[in-house]
Amino acid sequence: MSPYAAGDRVPSFGGDRDKRVHIHFRVQFLTRWGQNLVLCGAGSLLGNFNPKKGHTMRCHHEKEGLVWEALVCLPWQRQYTYKYAVVRQSGQEMKVDKWEAEERTLLLPEGLNSGDIVEVMDTWVDRSHPTSILNTSAFTEVIRCTRPPTRPESAAPPRKAPVLGEAIVRLRVADYMVQPGQTICVSGSLPALGNWQQDQPLQLTACEGHWWEGELRVPFTQFPFTYKYAVRRGSEGILLEIGEPRVIALPTVGNSQMGAPSLIVCSDGFFRRDQLWRGAGFALPVFSLRTRDSVGVGEFLDIMKLVDLADKCGFRMIQVLPVNDTCVYGTWWDSYPYSNLSVFALHPQYLSLRALRKELPAEIVAEIAAARSSLEGTHVDYEGTMKAKIRISRKIFDLYGAETLESPEFKEWLADNREWVRPYAAFIFLKDLFQSAEHWQWGLMSKPTPQLLDHVLDPAAEQFPKIQFSYWLQYHLHKQLQQASQHAVSKRVVLKGDLPIGVDKRSVDTWLEPRLFRMDKSTGAPPDYFDPNGQNWGFPTYNWEEMAKDNYKWWQRRLQHLSQYFQAYRIDHVLGFFRIWEVPGDCVTGLLGYFRPSIPLRRQELESRGLWDVERLVQPYIRQHHLNDLFGGMADEVAAKYLWEYSPGCFRFREQYASERQISEIKVREGSPDWLVEETLKTRAGLLKLRHNVVLLKNPEDKDSYFPRFALNSTTSFKELEQSWQEALQWLHDDYYFGRQEDLWRNAALTKLPVLMNSTDMLVCGEDLGFVPTCVPPIMQELGLLGLRIQRMPSEAGKEFNNPANYPYLTVASPSCHDVPPMRAWYEEDSERRDRFFYTMLGGCSTPPEKCTPDVMRIVVQQHLACPSVWAVFPVQDIMALSHKFNKRPASEEVINDPTVSKHYWRYRMHVKVEDLCEDCELVNMLQEMLIISGRALPNEVLDIQ
Repeated sequence: MSPYAAGDRVPSFGGDRDKRVHIHFRVQFLTRWGQNLVLCGAGSLLGNFNPKKGHTMRCHHEKEGLVWEALVCLPWQRQYTYKYAVVRQSGQEMKVDKWEAEERTLLLPEGLNSGDIVEVMDTWVDRSHPTSILNTSAFTEVIRCTRPPTRPESAAPPRKAPVLGEAIVRLRVADYMVQPGQTICVSGSLPALGNWQQDQPLQLTACEGHWWEGELRVPFTQFPFTYKYAVRRGSEGILLEIGEPRVIALPTVGNSQMGAPSLIVCSDGFFRRDQLWRGAGFALPVFSLRTRDSVGVGEFLDIMKLVDLADKCGFRMIQVLPVNDTCVYGTWWDSYPYSNLSVFALHPQYLSLRALRKELPAEIVAEIAAARSSLEGTHVDYEGTMKAKIRISRKIFDLYGAETLESPEFKEWLADNREWVRPYAAFIFLKDLFQSAEHWQWGLMSKPTPQLLDHVLDPAAEQFPKIQFSYWLQYHLHKQLQQASQHAVSKRVVLKGDLPIGVDKRSVDTWLEPRLFRMDKSTGAPPDYFDPNGQNWGFPTYNWEEMAKDNYKWWQRRLQHLSQYFQAYRIDHVLGFFRIWEVPGDCVTGLLGYFRPSIPLRRQELESRGLWDVERLVQPYIRQHHLNDLFGGMADEVAAKYLWEYSPGCFRFREQYASERQISEIKVREGSPDWLVEETLKTRAGLLKLRHNVVLLKNPEDKDSYFPRFALNSTTSFKELEQSWQEALQWLHDDYYFGRQEDLWRNAALTKLPVLMNSTDMLVCGEDLGFVPTCVPPIMQELGLLGLRIQRMPSEAGKEFNNPANYPYLTVASPSCHDVPPMRAWYEEDSERRDRFFYTMLGGCSTPPEKCTPDVMRIVVQQHLACPSVWAVFPVQDIMALSHKFNKRPASEEVINDPTVSKHYWRYRMHVKVEDLCEDCELVNMLQEMLIISGRALPNEVLDIQ
C-alpha cells in the first residue's frame, strides 16, 4: 500500500512497498496538563501533516524530562518528511497549540531489510532557543555574522549501509554561528570519534539549512558512548561545546524481541556555545534627527547619516518610532506617531524635498533653503514643517509630476500597492472635502464600496490631480525610505521599525474595514508606572474574532509591507495580544476599563459570596461627607448642579453628567476670570474622583456579569463596606487580575502571535512593560520574542531598579525609552531616588553628583553593554550625555513623550547635527572602545579613525 493518497503532498523519491521498517520516534518535550504530542508528516500513513490523522505519541519520564515516543511501521522509501505538534482536546475538537519550528527529513539507507528497526532520537527545536533569532533577516541579510545556509540540493553527506552486529549512528546538530572557514566536527569516546583526541574528530558535512551531519558504524559492544560537538577553526584546532558530554545508548524499542536498531538517527538540536552574539544600537524617532540637509524635522534620507555614525562606532541597529501617516486633524496633535491615519501610508513630514528631482529650479532651491532656515528651531514646529513641505512638494509635482507618473517604475509600484494606496488617496481627498476625518459623518461616502472608490478615483474626474498627488507623494516617500534601508543593509546596520498597537478611529483602515474594529470602545492600559489613572489611547479595540476568520490577513499584510524597509520591529504594547485593556467609549481616562478577553465575575458568583447588593457596588458611591471633603464650602452648590439626592445624604450623578466624558466637557465661559477657571477645573477633578468611586463595573455585553474596578480597595466605596464584603471583593479582584485569566490569555497570544511572526522573517521584539501577566514571559521565551528591559522599571516584584547583569539573553536592554525621560532628566529630577540609584546600582561610595555627568553616564552605558541581553539599545540623548561637548542642553528639553498628557506635543529634536557627532573623534573612539571591551563589537568591525 502506498503511504500517499489522492491529494497528498507526494515527494519525488522512490520506495519499496514490500520492504517495511519499524521506525521508533522519540522526542523530549515538557507538555502542560491536557497536552499531547502528535507525529505527522507527508503521506497518508503519517496523516499528510494533519495532526488529527497523525500518530498520537505516548510519554514516560526520564530523569527530570518527559519523553514522547511512537513506533510506526512504514514501507521503505528513501526519505520521510515529518514534524511534531503539541495538541490538546477541546470538547470534541483537537486544537494545535504549537508546531515545531521546521519540518524534519528522515533519510533511509537502501541497505535496510524488511523488519529492521530505525531509532529516531530527536531534540525539540523551536524559536525558544537563544540562537534561533540568528535565522531572521536582521542577521541573515544585514549583520551577516554567520555563513549562508546550505541549500538542500547541495547537501549530500555520504550514506553508510547497515552491517550485521553494528548500528549506523547518524549525528545531526544545528548551529547559526559557524563563521566562514569554520566547520563542525564530533569528538568522543569511540575510535571513529578520535577517542577524545582533538586532532582526530569526525568531520561533519553541512547539509540543509544550518544543520551539520555525519555517520559512523558502531558495534553493539561499544554502546553506550559519549561525545561532544566541536567547531574546527582551521589551523587553530577545535573548540568543544560546553556542558556535559552527550550519551547514546542502545535503546529498547517496544518488545525486546524486536532486536537492536540498524540505524540510529540522533538529531541533537543546537550546538552548545558559551558565548552568544550580542550587539548594540541607537534609538531615535526619525522626526528627532537633525542634519545639515533636513527641513524642519528628520527625514528618511537623514537616516543614512545616522547609519554612518552607527557603523563607524560599531553599533549594528537603529531603532525608530512609527513612520506612518498620522495626519488626522491637520494640527500639531498629529505629531503623535502612534495614531495612524493609515497603517500602510508613510508620513509626508519625512519627505526630503531636495531629493524629489536631480535638478530643481533655482527659485524652488531657494524656497527649500529658506524653509530649512526658518524651521531650524530648538524643537520641531510640526504645523510649520507640514505647511512648507506640502506647499513646496505641490509646486514640484505641478512642474514635474508627469515625469514620475509616466515612468515604468511608478506604474509598477502603483500596481503592486493599489490595494492600500487607492483607498488612502480617496480618503485623503474626502477628508479634505469634508474638513474632517470622522468618516462616519460623511453620509453616503461613509461606506467605501468598490463603486464609490472607482467614482472618487475616476481619472476623468475634476479631483483626479489631487488623487495623483497623493500617489506621487507616497511613491517618493517609499523610494526615500527604501534608499535609507538599502544603505543600512550595505553598512550591516539593522533598521528596526515600530508596530503600533492601535489605529486612529478616524483612519483609512476603520473606514475601509469597520468589521475588524470595535468602534465604540477604546484601547488603553491599566494604572501602572506611567499613569496612576491608567491610559486611554482613544484607538478602537480589535474584533479579534472577525480577524481570525481570514487568519489575520490585515496584520499579515501590514507586516509584509513593513518588511520592505525594516529587518526588525518592535510590537508596541505586546501585552495587547494577550489581552487588551478595553475602555468604554464614554471614558477619558483608563481607570474604568477591563481586560478583553477575560472571564468576568458572574452575578451568581457574587451572590454565593454574600454580595447581594450589586447595585450598591456598580454605582458611584457618593455621600455628603465625600462632597464636603472634595469641595468644602462649594459642596451644596456642586450637589445641586451635578447630582441628585435619592436619599438623605446619598447622591447619584444627573444623567447629563454621568460619564467621564460628560464631566470632562464641563466648560468655563471664554474670558472668565482666573478664579472661575480654577474653580471649574477643581470641580471637574472632584467629579471625576466621584465617578471613579465604584467597586464593580457592568459588563456592557452581559447584564449578569461584572468586572472588578482596578485597585478597588483604594476607593472609599470599598473602605465603607463591612469587613466580610471587603474580604470577598478583594479575593475576587485578585483572582480576576492575577489568577483566572492565565490560560485564556496564554491561548489568546498563541493564537495570534505565531501568525504575525511567521508572516515575515524580521526579528521581532515586544514592548512588555507595565502590568505584565504571569503567562507573558514564558510565552515570549517560547516564541523567541525579545522582551524589553528598562533599568528604572523593575520586572521583579519588590525591586526599585533592574540589575542589567540579570537580564535574559532574549531581551533588549535600554537605560531609557521614548515613554520615559532620558537618563539625564530622570537622574536629576528626584534627589532621593538619585542617591539610592547611585549607591545601589552604580556602586557609588562618595557623594552622588547632582548632575548626570559623563562619568555617571559612562557607568550606566557600560553596565548595559556588559549585560547578557542580545541587544543593548541607547537613546541618542543618552549617547550625547557621554560627552561634555554635547550634554549642555537642559535635560528636560530632551524628553520625547509624557504618557500622562493625553495631547502631548511630540516635538523633540536633536540640538546637535548628526554630522557633528560623526566628526567627533573623542566620542566615536570612546564608543568603539566600550563596544570592543564589552564584546559587542570586534576590533575589525569598527573603523580606525585615528
